[in-house]
Amino acid sequence: MKIILRKDVATLGDAGEVVSVKNGYANNFLIPQGMAIRATEGTIKALETEKKQQARKIELQRKNARDLAAKLEQMPLKVQAKAGESGKLFGTVTASDIAEALKQQGVEIDRRKISLEAPIKLLGKYEAEAKLFLDITAKLTIEVEAEGTAAE
Repeated sequence: MKIILRKDVATLGDAGEVVSVKNGYANNFLIPQGMAIRATEGTIKALETEKKQQARKIELQRKNARDLAAKLEQMPLKVQAKAGESGKLFGTVTASDIAEALKQQGVEIDRRKISLEAPIKLLGKYEAEAKLFLDITAKLTIEVEAEGTAAE
C-alpha cells in the first residue's frame, strides 16, 4: 500500500514522503497513530500544492530576514549602563539589554537569537550577532555608554 507520511518515521522516511508499506502495517499502526495517510491521486496533489505554498512562504520569510539584516547592520545601537570612573560597568550588558535597545528602535528580536562572545563589562564598541532566519544572521554594532553622558 502506498502512503504519505505525516510525521518522520525512523524506519521509513521523513514527513511528506510517499512510501510503500505492507497493508497491515499501514492500516493497523501508521494511519491510526496519525503518522500517515493513504496515498490517492487527490492526497498526492494536495501534498504537492502544500509543498509549493510552504516553499513560497519560506522564500518570503527569507527575503524579509535579508531586508531586516541589511537594516540592522546600518543601524547604530546605543546601550546606556551605569559605569564607574574607570569605564567599568556596574553589572553587565547582556542580550536582553540589546533586545530592549532594538525594541526602542522599532525592531523586535528575541533575546535568545542575539549572541555575544561574552557579557559586556566595559564601556566601548562591541559586535553581536542576531540570527534572523535559518541561515541569515546580522552583525550588530553596539556602543555602550555611561548613563547620563548623552545629556551632558
